[in-house]
Amino acid sequence: MKSLITRRKSLLVAASAALALSLSACGGGSSTTTPPVASASFEAGTTMEKLNKAGTIKIGTKFDQPLFGQKGLDGKPVGFDVEMGKAIAAKLGIQADKIEWVETVSQNRESFIEQGRVDLVIATYTINDARKEKVAFAGPYYEAGQALLVNKDDTSITKPEDVAGKKVCSVTGSTPAKTIAEKYGAEVVPAATYTACLEPLRNKQVVAVTTDNVILAGYVDKEPDAFKLASDETFTKEPYGIGLKKDDTVFRNWINDQLEGFAKDDTYKKAWEATAGKVIKTAPELPTINRY
Repeated sequence: MKSLITRRKSLLVAASAALALSLSACGGGSSTTTPPVASASFEAGTTMEKLNKAGTIKIGTKFDQPLFGQKGLDGKPVGFDVEMGKAIAAKLGIQADKIEWVETVSQNRESFIEQGRVDLVIATYTINDARKEKVAFAGPYYEAGQALLVNKDDTSITKPEDVAGKKVCSVTGSTPAKTIAEKYGAEVVPAATYTACLEPLRNKQVVAVTTDNVILAGYVDKEPDAFKLASDETFTKEPYGIGLKKDDTVFRNWINDQLEGFAKDDTYKKAWEATAGKVIKTAPELPTINRY
């Protein structure tokens, strides 16, 4: 009897270990792409010192952007933006499980930074002059380009000029919404998130959804029989930056230093390959950092 009990205990331990491994492989565990947590010290009074001493950081990201920032099965976001956030936190001496992820959407990113509701925003956040009047940007860490998502059976739209006078869905307050309306004459149907644009497209209430190609590629990957990119070509350049408080030059410069380090030690490459690189096979190089 004792031998039987011992065998049953061993089987239970083995089963538990297998389940834990399975959950980790499905995204329930910590990322293997994140560099080890640094044992770091920082100059007194800097944001880095404050965050290091607190042992936690609030990072705004999107929860509905496949490949870059999407809520996983465990309720935590996953994607390339998320991996960048984890890597920066690690350099601050902060464990990944001590990051507080805050959902940010296009229209509230600046206000969340200004109000101190987040320490950073890493959320497919295009750097532009209007936004730099309110917040600062580290980076860029990636350069995307605007594209069009259409229904799989639609052959009428292959370029942005084809949507002139037609209804196109995009997110309120986003750069793509402004571009498609002002430059190409589309009638913008606003939505709170890009995911909210999918049903109007599916039901042909709009002819296209527009935003950055990497975001749209995520939707195609999830529903290849429903949607496609109108073209592989992009019609803008969208440099993604990491948003932070406007006058925190020391913190911005420190983040820029980390980004350049990630490119050298393969943190950047591993983060890409584990996330967006599973769909977008062209491996990006870190863009030239803007040291404005």
